[in-house]
Amino acid sequence: MTLYEIKQINIHVYLGQKNIHPVKDYNYYGMYHCPYRDDNNASFKLDYNKNLWHDFGTNEGGSIIDLVMKIENCSFSEAMSKLENNFTINSFSFHGNNFSNKIENKIECIIPITHPKLIEWVEQRKIDLTLANLYCREVHYQNQSGRFFSIGFRNDRGGYELSSPTGFKGCFPPKDVTIIGNNADSCLVFEGFWDFLSYLAIQKVEKTKHGVVILNSVANIEKAMSFLKKHETVYTYLDNDDAGRKATEFIQSSHSTVYNRSTNYTEYKDLNDYLCGKKQVVKQEVQKKKAGLKIH
Repeated sequence: MTLYEIKQINIHVYLGQKNIHPVKDYNYYGMYHCPYRDDNNASFKLDYNKNLWHDFGTNEGGSIIDLVMKIENCSFSEAMSKLENNFTINSFSFHGNNFSNKIENKIECIIPITHPKLIEWVEQRKIDLTLANLYCREVHYQNQSGRFFSIGFRNDRGGYELSSPTGFKGCFPPKDVTIIGNNADSCLVFEGFWDFLSYLAIQKVEKTKHGVVILNSVANIEKAMSFLKKHETVYTYLDNDDAGRKATEFIQSSHSTVYNRSTNYTEYKDLNDYLCGKKQVVKQEVQKKKAGLKIH
């Protein structure tokens, strides 16, 4: 990455990934407690449009590189290296939050799940918020239709699987599976992250001793096979529909020991519906939602 590209990395996103959030959030800037010193007055300003920060307590400021040097107590070259290793061009756009020019697909902010509508939806899914925040984030993004936010689950190529209470399901590219390797002999397979979280909720644990593959779409089944073949035993928790059954059969045809756990919830479409007690019903065809919750 060039110096210019590194300086374009969104400071708001960088701080959000460190669980540092504005105390006061305005249209084009936010006020934070200073991330590198004691600060009770929230005297650290971040200009979203210019992607620059200023500490009114010490009268210092600058680019994201200057900020990393302060937070990490490191040199200019070390700060460059840290940013280059943690952010890639394919993960999201490095543009600031200036929406007056050409609209393009980009992630603006990745933070813990904090929006009341998303919190309410997590609770409706019977998932504890603390558990959801261990694996998911609130993702704010922009596309040709406007600015939106959804719950996001990171895949193995740095993309985010998106889901929102509007019924929207999508992906901020690239698309891929999510693998959690635990050096175990057994492996669990889920279609989506809600089913994975539901399994943890049912088991009353925050993590599992098994290896885990979240397909993020049954279309990704072949991408998971090399990982599955490293395990002696595979347990599938896929949907009770044609796509889920075909994916289960595909795994069974390629692996000697496969247990289809979807037979434990045959009256339910998937594991999250089982957790919520929502039995299958015949639904009329409805138009798929094309986006998450819109920011007006």
